[in-house]
Amino acid sequence: MYVETVPNRNSRPAILLREGWREGARTRKRTLANLTNWPPAQIEALRAVLRGDYQALAPTPAFSIERTRPHGQVAAVLGTVRRLRLEPMLASRRCPERDAVVAMLVARIVAPRSKLATARELRAATLTSTLGELLQLSECDEEQLYRAMDWLLPQQARIEQALARHHLSDASLALYDLTSTYFEGRCCPLARYGYSRDGKRDKLQITFGLLTNADGCPVAVEVFEGNTADPSTLSSVITKLRERFALKRIVLVGDRGMLTSARIRDELIDGGLEWLTALRAPQIQQLVEGGSLQLSLFDERDLAEITDPAYPGERLVACRNPLLAEERTRKRTELLAATERALNQIVAATQRLRNPLRGKTRIALRVGGVLGRYKMRKHFKLAIEETGFSFTRDEQSIAREAALDGIYVIRTSVPAATLGSQDAVRTYKRLAQVEQAFRSLKSVDLKVRPIHHRLEQRVRAHILLCMLAYYVEWHMRQALAPLLFDDDDPAAAEALRPSVVAPAQRSPRAQHKALTKLTADDTPVHSFQSLLSDLATIAKNRILPTTKDPLPFDLVTTPTPLQQRAFDLLGVNYRM
Repeated sequence: MYVETVPNRNSRPAILLREGWREGARTRKRTLANLTNWPPAQIEALRAVLRGDYQALAPTPAFSIERTRPHGQVAAVLGTVRRLRLEPMLASRRCPERDAVVAMLVARIVAPRSKLATARELRAATLTSTLGELLQLSECDEEQLYRAMDWLLPQQARIEQALARHHLSDASLALYDLTSTYFEGRCCPLARYGYSRDGKRDKLQITFGLLTNADGCPVAVEVFEGNTADPSTLSSVITKLRERFALKRIVLVGDRGMLTSARIRDELIDGGLEWLTALRAPQIQQLVEGGSLQLSLFDERDLAEITDPAYPGERLVACRNPLLAEERTRKRTELLAATERALNQIVAATQRLRNPLRGKTRIALRVGGVLGRYKMRKHFKLAIEETGFSFTRDEQSIAREAALDGIYVIRTSVPAATLGSQDAVRTYKRLAQVEQAFRSLKSVDLKVRPIHHRLEQRVRAHILLCMLAYYVEWHMRQALAPLLFDDDDPAAAEALRPSVVAPAQRSPRAQHKALTKLTADDTPVHSFQSLLSDLATIAKNRILPTTKDPLPFDLVTTPTPLQQRAFDLLGVNYRM
């Protein structure tokens, strides 16, 4: 078929739809329809269909999309910042520095990067999200971000006071722990060689302590030199609690390496604070040798409250966890075997025929390296001579330590009427929430390490910024728990626990999520980061109509049911 135009001398041409075919050597055709009265555009469309040109039939688009910017994850985090009223905590009035701090805080949660990379993402020319647009930072550069960090640090005391008013009160608990992270460079006065909790012994370290409430919500942070001992940081925490936060009665919870007997005597008691910690292994051994702690106490129960003259006016709660005992036995057995293998190599080196190892000093250095690596010096008897070396296990030392496997003792000044024995044990275990905060800060989400800033105030501001980012993330995790692998039914989990000494249990709801990877309403379970990535598919599109005088406008992607549920849980409107 084809469309043919037939000239007509006395009138307009006739436009006919015809069909043609061949009969032998002749061509035949017939008219199927008269299209003369059709509009010209309709006739051209039919011609396009007959020749197979379907693109010519495509309607002229009513608009074009100029740019698409990921928006959902920014709306979730920035909306939470505003719901928590964190911006007024930074500064009572809006200013460029406050907006820049909020931008760095949101970017730290969404995609942790350097300040230079963050500034590039905020600019209009390289806009990869709506963050710069929402905070009016499209002309931001890295120098503006550095100036904002310099502005932030003097606000720390006021910000922490505001957080303490919201999350701490008299007669409440405060959890405190310390960690370190490695530093790149040599210029910062805070960077020192010290104990590396990251296994980076060849790197300079920065130490910082985190103070949280009983639920693990961060309240304050303090940065110290990298070689600062854990107990020596207590004075700054006590000053914050007593003077800056004006708390008269509060229980400070710290681990056994932090709240030592000397610090309790010299700082906590004198500072008028109550405290809760645990005893170290040598102190527990002294309780056993003195008869205050009898192992027969644990024949029928796993918890007992005892007293000892060395701890007047204090309560001691002794606990024994069989699973912890098995784990410590396994670990010690493996470390003893590894130590013996390494020491036997040194023995072989002293007995080899060619270039044998000789000299007490050289042999002792090799032995010391092995014992320092596995921390098993107390369980071996050594004999180092000029021409040889031998060792044997100290079975009595091993037996003494094995008898205390799984036993720990909580030490506190809080009266039993205020905090019962089981509550005391439960309170000490809350320190795991601070450890979770450190994992999130250092590696899982916020990536505080490594630190590249050179100036001391910039390092302190960087740590403060990361703490504020974790403050926002902590609240987001609490709200989004039904969609995450996190346990969103702690009461049910606690009910499954046979004893407060026993390992923590997961609630049936959390076990269902872990097993099926689905929530109760059959939606996929997410990690915190994968949920943010899912929210990032909500985009803000810049639409340009194809009219004579186009007026651009923005159109936000419609969220999926899962995404809408996330925004509902956060209490945030994605159309911000």
